[in-house]
Amino acid sequence: MKTENLKLIATSSDDLRVIAAHLQDAIVFSNDIAHLKKNKILLMQLNRFMWEDVEKGVFRKNKRIRTVLKFENVTSVFSKNIPKKLDDNFLDFLTIETMKLPDNNYEIKLIFSGNAAIKVIVEVIEVKLDDQGDFWESKNKPKHNFLY
Repeated sequence: MKTENLKLIATSSDDLRVIAAHLQDAIVFSNDIAHLKKNKILLMQLNRFMWEDVEKGVFRKNKRIRTVLKFENVTSVFSKNIPKKLDDNFLDFLTIETMKLPDNNYEIKLIFSGNAAIKVIVEVIEVKLDDQGDFWESKNKPKHNFLY
């Protein structure tokens, strides 16, 4: 069964929160991250857990789909605790934090488990999420422990 691929565009911090919600628990390998300096673009290909489908019903199967996250107007990129090579290991996406800087640029932090992060400095918020191809079934559904 073909699913309608998700395509989102973010031009504000609020829009980025929507993208972050759809990317929660996505996994990415470091060799699927590319900073194209001359083009002022950061590209990332992730395996996105399809939370929007799970929410539709108890008997739904867990699914993942490849998605591309594209940042435009990128002036610089910094990383923390991101290994240069992740053979069979991966980064688990948690959320996005955004802050407007004094020079009117924006700092966008991509937060991963294991205290890993990518900080992207952009002139203007212009981020696209674009699902690619067909989904596949996943054996596991991500679980979170909550502290009260």
